[in-house]
Formats: sequence, C-alpha cells, structure tokens
Amino acid sequence: MNLYTSEQTSIIHEHKFAFIQIEEEDHVLTLTLNRANKKNALHPQMVNEIAFVLQYAYFQKSVWMIVIQAKGDVFCAGADLKALAGIIEPNDSTIPRPNAEILIGELFNKVFKPTIAKVTGDVYAGGFFFLAGCNIVVALDDVKFGLPEVKRGLYPFQVMAALLKVMPSRKVLDWCIRGYNLPVQEALRYGLVTAIATIEDIDDQVSAIIRELKGNSPSAIRFGLRAYDHIQPAAEQHKYLHEMLQKTVMTQDGQEGLRAFREKRKPKWSGE
Repeated sequence: MNLYTSEQTSIIHEHKFAFIQIEEEDHVLTLTLNRANKKNALHPQMVNEIAFVLQYAYFQKSVWMIVIQAKGDVFCAGADLKALAGIIEPNDSTIPRPNAEILIGELFNKVFKPTIAKVTGDVYAGGFFFLAGCNIVVALDDVKFGLPEVKRGLYPFQVMAALLKVMPSRKVLDWCIRGYNLPVQEALRYGLVTAIATIEDIDDQVSAIIRELKGNSPSAIRFGLRAYDHIQPAAEQHKYLHEMLQKTVMTQDGQEGLRAFREKRKPKWSGE
C-alpha cells in the first residue's frame, strides 16, 4: 500500500480519530468502528481513518494481527447515502489525506497481517468489505446480513467482487440481484463466516483464535498472505467497479432510489 508513508503513520497515537477507536496490546491491534449513531455507515473521512490504521499495521512490525469490531447493534450499514449526495458531517479528525485514491475493496488484502472480524451486529451493503476482506470472521448467531442496494436504485459492484473471493458465484449473484437478508447459518455454509458464536462466548472464541495465531510465525504468515494477494485477479477491477457505482448513482433510477430512501417511501422505477 502507498496511501501514507511510514513516517506519517508512525505518530498514529498522536492523532485524533473522529469515527473509529484503536487499541494496541501484545501484538494485537484492535480497530473499533465508532459511529453507532449512524449505524457505522461509511463515508470518505471514516474510510480515510480506517485506511490510515491498516497502513500503520502494514508498516509496524510489532503488529502481528488486527481485530475489527464495532459499537452498536449494526456492525456496518455500508456506504453513507448522504455522503453519496455530497453531505458530510463536520468532524475533528486529524488524519492526513491519503497520497492516493482509497479503494476499500483492496485495503485488507494489502496489509499482509491476519485480520479477524468480530461481528456483533448486523451487516449491510459495503459493510461486507470487512467480512470478505478479513481472514477470519466470527459472528453472533442472530445477526442479519443484507445487500439492499438494488432496492435503492444502486448495485453492490465492489462488494460483489469482494464476495466472489470467498463465496460461490451463483450465490453471490443471486444475493446481489434479489437484495434479501442472508441468515448467518447460510453465511457460514457459503464461506462468508468462519465461526458462529453466542453473546456469551464470542470473546472467548476470538481470544482462542488470537492465541493460536500468536503460536505461529508472523513472518511466514506475512509472506503467505502476500503470495495469496499476488495470485488473485488484477486489483484494477476495484477502480473500474467504483466508476460503475458512480455511473449508477447518476441514473434516474439511482437518484430516485436515494430520494425514496431519504423520504422513507417506495421508489418508482423508470428503468432509466
């Protein structure tokens, strides 16, 4: 990754984060999505903070693994639709602007450290970048997984590409074009989830995985994940898919879907 320099990330603990929290202890970096009042929906500033932390983990040799979790009952609701319309809330984040365009679909693949998603809330739309990008996903037994983009006049282009790395293509396409909620038990069967936990034992399950990873060679894992990334399809696909999303947003159906969502009504599609 070349989004930030090692010098920029070296002072990470001096920065102020507005939308996430971080904690570093005993080779484990924990990143917590901290926008529960907005269902942890992603906008450019929040993605910038996440990218900065992952870039830090990439450079920092003392970080052997990353745990990603979230506050609130929604792990991540995907893209902030108000942000798509150009509306961004004021914030006091001090994270510098990246040196290149951030493509969230590529972020997790370029860290080359084991990433664990601890999913204690529902996941929708772009929230699946976390699940598809992490190496291990432990989810509560009652969470909901939804891809509602087509009901908003949009399509989960980049999410589709990310999901295709871990799930069968026919199931991914069916999910994308129908926009339903996928039960967590099916997510386990199709490979999106590694393990299902209860609220009482999810912390123990994640801790056990961390202990197991600490018993393995960080260097071997790093080189193995780098090799895996090397044999995957060209990363340029995410740039193309991001452009396709922008085109879809600007269609009449895209604009109608966003208006209908804001106005809490059923959209009237024109097919244009």
